[in-house]
Amino acid sequence: MSEKEELIKLFSEIGLDNSKAKETTNNNTLSKNLKDIIVEAGVEKGCEKSIGLLLYTLATKYPANALKHRPTLCKYIVNKTVTAINLTACLEFLRRTANEELDVAEFESQCGVGVVITREQVKEAVKNYIDTNKEQLLEKRYQFNIGGVLNEIKNQLKWANSKDIKDEVDEAILALLGPKTDADKVVPAKAKPAAAKETANTKDTNNAAAIPLDIKIEREEIKFPDPSDNIQNTPKLLADHLKVTGGKVVTRFPPEPNGYLHIGHAKAMHLDFGYAKKMGGKCYLRFDDTNPEKENQEYIDSIIDSVKWLGHEPCEITYSSQYFDELYDLAIELIKRGFAYVCHQTAPEIAEGREKMTDSPYRNRSVEENLKLFDDMRQGKFEEGKAILRMKGDMKHPNPCMRDLIAYRIKYHHHPVSGDKWCVYPSYDYTHCLVDSIENITHSLCTLEFEIRRLSYNWLIDVLGLYRPVVWEYSRLNLTHTVLSKRKIITLVQNNFVSGWDDPRLSTLNAFRRKGYTPEAINLLCETVGVTRTNNTTIPFEVLEYCCRQDLDGRAIRAMCVFDPIKVVITNYPENESEEISAPNIPSNPEKGTHKIDFSRIVYIDRNDFRMVDNKDFFGLAPNKEILLKYAYNIKCNEVITDETGKVTELRVTYDKDNTTKKVKTIHWVSAPAGEEPAKAEVRLYDHLFKESELGDDWLEKVNPNSLVVIPNALVDKTVKDSKQYDRYQFERVGYFCVDKDSTTDKLVFNRTVSLKENKEKAKARN
Repeated sequence: MSEKEELIKLFSEIGLDNSKAKETTNNNTLSKNLKDIIVEAGVEKGCEKSIGLLLYTLATKYPANALKHRPTLCKYIVNKTVTAINLTACLEFLRRTANEELDVAEFESQCGVGVVITREQVKEAVKNYIDTNKEQLLEKRYQFNIGGVLNEIKNQLKWANSKDIKDEVDEAILALLGPKTDADKVVPAKAKPAAAKETANTKDTNNAAAIPLDIKIEREEIKFPDPSDNIQNTPKLLADHLKVTGGKVVTRFPPEPNGYLHIGHAKAMHLDFGYAKKMGGKCYLRFDDTNPEKENQEYIDSIIDSVKWLGHEPCEITYSSQYFDELYDLAIELIKRGFAYVCHQTAPEIAEGREKMTDSPYRNRSVEENLKLFDDMRQGKFEEGKAILRMKGDMKHPNPCMRDLIAYRIKYHHHPVSGDKWCVYPSYDYTHCLVDSIENITHSLCTLEFEIRRLSYNWLIDVLGLYRPVVWEYSRLNLTHTVLSKRKIITLVQNNFVSGWDDPRLSTLNAFRRKGYTPEAINLLCETVGVTRTNNTTIPFEVLEYCCRQDLDGRAIRAMCVFDPIKVVITNYPENESEEISAPNIPSNPEKGTHKIDFSRIVYIDRNDFRMVDNKDFFGLAPNKEILLKYAYNIKCNEVITDETGKVTELRVTYDKDNTTKKVKTIHWVSAPAGEEPAKAEVRLYDHLFKESELGDDWLEKVNPNSLVVIPNALVDKTVKDSKQYDRYQFERVGYFCVDKDSTTDKLVFNRTVSLKENKEKAKARN
């Protein structure tokens, strides 16, 4: 028996079907991993299929940097204490602790090892939810958000089987509401964006684009208070602040380095950097890096690059982590003033206390005890989750953000900036406002979801007696046909709906950049939509596309590309001769110069530009019809050659060197010097990733299966020769295209950035 046959037999014995086993052996890395895992698990003679499939999953996903912990995980799987439900959590834990000895108790606790959630427990949790929300469910009936219900129950029973939850919810809802009626099946009409009767022209004092679409862009004139007129501070605090800033505006753009920036961040940057620049002030790029579990240097570098790409210049790049010493001292001061305490409640207990507005049993500890326990936290004497520092707000307050929020938690993770100095890390709610104050920010600008936190923001600064910035919230930028949620983007990447974070169908800035969008186009969109406090502002994707066309029209050099070529032989053109024809770089701007393109006896036109039967609405070539090859000569079709299936393979034409006939229709073409073939290129035609403009809980079901069409062997003229990544062209009569990073010296790859004009059918559908 050959080695491959032995592997197929081994893989089959753990439950893989024969075809899957054979497929696995074709991948040397996967095959080796799976064989090693089978040995580590001790199941060389076979095992239950459910165990075998988990071991296979382990072979495909196990982090290479944590191999020393893999045998332990294999044993857990064989013993059925790790299942498909908690395998992902286990992998992530082992990845984070790859260089450490395995803390078995912590591993089992955090990853739900051995935890079994029975169907009865699920049934009880569902019953409690239904009882609590009965009136709302009866009112909304089947129009309620089923995804929200499932998520809330799943959050309570983290290690429960999702199918069990779904089945119990379906059964409970049916018992409560009965079968769906005809009225329940009617989908509520969604509010349409207000349409303007005239063109929505926003090219006013803000120098924004005039959008020739039936879309009304709502804008607000915003006037922020002057830094020297901040009456919410005491005269001394304000005077000290003005002494540092000189009365200048100071803002900050504060992303968390746990992912790549998206188009929504572009609007935040446009406001943060733009307002400071307009007022002669300055803007920090500050990383809110308080969660080392999810943050790394890759994201930091990417964010810095994206900020620079959009043309913003921070006065300084700072990190919340650089203030950790100061923040820790302020936490001690908060304890001394009686506004913080160490708590040992679990997350569910904290959530229940906030919901019921009941105090933690640890809330009234003495200052001395709290100082001692907080120091113990700092010295690593507690396990993660066993102690936290909470701010003593008001547990009876109607705003839940005042109900004793967390200030510090324990995390034994390496930090990309502070290293291993700390094992206690401040929360966002504690850090954000204090660092704003420390950096003397004059205007703290945030999106509307943070509005509920304004009260706790001001409270914490005030109880510590610090300078308080002006806080102002604005609506986020949302686009149709896409998702901005980091969680959803990760889902798309991990499930191979897209190729990565910079896939041109995504909404990340890396994706738009790769697709060919310019920073000027992105900034023009931000200027166009303006700033508003209207919630849920969603801009049609066509507005962004229009901004892109406006920018590229004056900068993208023209070239010609034929997607589906038909060979055209000019019978009256000399066989061994060729010439160079001059074409304008930017037709609307002669000052941009010209370039040369080859012309010879053989040219290629696009199949869409030829028909056997002509009509008045067709602008291409047909038998006995004359058209103009753009920038070149008139040609007339005299003969059509087809293959045995009737497909046109070649056209025989004659050309008129003097272009005697005027006002003929024009088509694009590609040629090469006599005896040579035109260069080939791969062209990627990107469309919306989602078929519908608005997405709900079933958003994954709306993924557009035709969002990418690849044309492997398009023909291009020599204008694009020696192109490099990000070079942009307008392919005549087709659209704007950008050179992709996958290009090689042998074959260029082009991404379609945007078509030449808005698709009329899409515009009709939007209306």
